[in-house]
Amino acid sequence: MRSFFDTCHLRVRLGFVLVALSFAGSVAPAAASASSPYPAGATRPLRVAKPSEFAHAAAAPTRGSSAPAGSASKAKAKKHAKPKPKPALHGNPARALLAFEAMQHNFYIPGSGLYQGEPFSFLWPFSQALAATVTMSHVSGVSRIPGLPGALSHELSARLVGLRSYLDLNNSGAPEGTFTSSLAAFDGTVAPPTGPGGAKYYDDNEWIGIELVRMYQLTHSTAALGSAEAIMAFVMAGWDTDPEHVCPGGIPFSNSSDNNERNTVTGGPGAELAVRLYQLTGNVAYLQFAEQAYNWVRTCLLQANGLYADHIGAHGTVARVYWSYNQGSMIGAGALLYQATGNSAYLYQARQTAKFALAYYTPERLGSELPFFVSVYFRNVLYLDSITHDPPGSRLAQPYVDYAWQHLRLSGNLFVFGSPPSSQLLVQSAIVQIYGMLSSSPSTFF
Repeated sequence: MRSFFDTCHLRVRLGFVLVALSFAGSVAPAAASASSPYPAGATRPLRVAKPSEFAHAAAAPTRGSSAPAGSASKAKAKKHAKPKPKPALHGNPARALLAFEAMQHNFYIPGSGLYQGEPFSFLWPFSQALAATVTMSHVSGVSRIPGLPGALSHELSARLVGLRSYLDLNNSGAPEGTFTSSLAAFDGTVAPPTGPGGAKYYDDNEWIGIELVRMYQLTHSTAALGSAEAIMAFVMAGWDTDPEHVCPGGIPFSNSSDNNERNTVTGGPGAELAVRLYQLTGNVAYLQFAEQAYNWVRTCLLQANGLYADHIGAHGTVARVYWSYNQGSMIGAGALLYQATGNSAYLYQARQTAKFALAYYTPERLGSELPFFVSVYFRNVLYLDSITHDPPGSRLAQPYVDYAWQHLRLSGNLFVFGSPPSSQLLVQSAIVQIYGMLSSSPSTFF
């Protein structure tokens, strides 16, 4: 497989010049458009960027210091004293921190635990801000910066406070639809009394569950692990059991009454969460569900081109749209199942998906997708790389964020996407995660 991946790497290097046209001039994908089944405005931009706001690469900072607020004035007062060298972050870790700080400065609502939206962000962007926070806690060098581990620990606590605002403890299923249970889960919008609540998206709950598992690994909080298991119970209860459906089974997109989709993006991450919970708890039911979800996606949504379609409807219509995060989540699910079972067939399948995905997702295609999708793809390819050492994970992700740093970054380290270029919490959190993943061990990704 080496020669294939080396060829992909050459194409990435040669083709990245074209990303300027596709990345800067792209539009949000169908999953984030006005016709999306997600709530209206789920990717709502904070503002459209003006040309004068873009940072100049030559003047851009390339390292981040963890010096606490007020350190500049203290240094001024001690200008005659011989300065002592302080630890600093450089390269990818520094840029991850700068992007994270910009995310907090531009989107976070102090004291609320929540992020800006209408008036609060939907669960989808919030889940990625949570992922960015967890990722920052794993970044290489962070533990050596005075005050930074404590600050990030505080941020993790704040994310949990915000997360509780989405929790619906009275999930009766009415009037939201039939794909549901009475189990508690997180609404797609802030739940009452703070917000209107509403439909629950299975993939969003799975993103949250994966991050709660990662938090458990960081903090050993049994509450975080218990919450992840509660999400898993909700997902497992949502499994489609209608024998009238074409290709019965699968995890629905949401519990909305008009939903008739079962998706790759619910099956893949659902399998990943289930595997991790099996590894942590030893509960075989989780492993069985992971295999069931993974195999259903392969049976019902794997196409002749080696890629996974987006979803299948109740009457069997397959949406042959090939988002990168669908391939990524199935790559990761296969890799995790291999590690959990020792069954080499899962690893072979993950590598095959990676092979076809790497051939399909040119820099132009990746540049046209919402960076959130791409961050999921990179996470899983990098994770597979840590097992097989053959996909060019970092050689794909590094030029992607390097381009974003040079061309899609505003002077305050806020990143933009689309046409016209606009800032979104989903975009900013994705860039934080990619820089963070390039600065941390893949063993911390799940």
